[in-house]
Amino acid sequence: MQKDEVAFWTGPYASKLAFRGSANVEQLAKLVPLNYGTTLKIIEGERDVRPGITVHRVGRHTAGLQIVSVKTASGTVVLTSDASHFYRNVETGQPTQIIASLPEMLAGFDTIHALAGEEKLIMAGHDPLVADRFKQVEPGIIKIA
Repeated sequence: MQKDEVAFWTGPYASKLAFRGSANVEQLAKLVPLNYGTTLKIIEGERDVRPGITVHRVGRHTAGLQIVSVKTASGTVVLTSDASHFYRNVETGQPTQIIASLPEMLAGFDTIHALAGEEKLIMAGHDPLVADRFKQVEPGIIKIA
């Protein structure tokens, strides 16, 4: 988990009206014991978590939002999470509704495109069009790469 994300959700701005509806307080409370154990890894920036799987800090729907890139035989798949709720966000540069930093959010869209390369294997975080853009192998199951 990104250091900035932990600091944000445990700091003074998370309780503000713009953000508090997005918070799962019970889950956030579990961060402290996880931090004292070996389960939670707090990082800054980019980190390889497994061969071919990398997390990247991008901005700024939240303070430490991260996306995941996965190298596959078909190209690099980019899992955008909340960095791009819908394809229209990343494809047109349209920000999401809740923003911690607009310039960093727009730069995050550039990062997504750069990571995805020509193949454009981008999975938007909440877009039902994901099911249309990738091959369905069974009802409710798609093949990404």
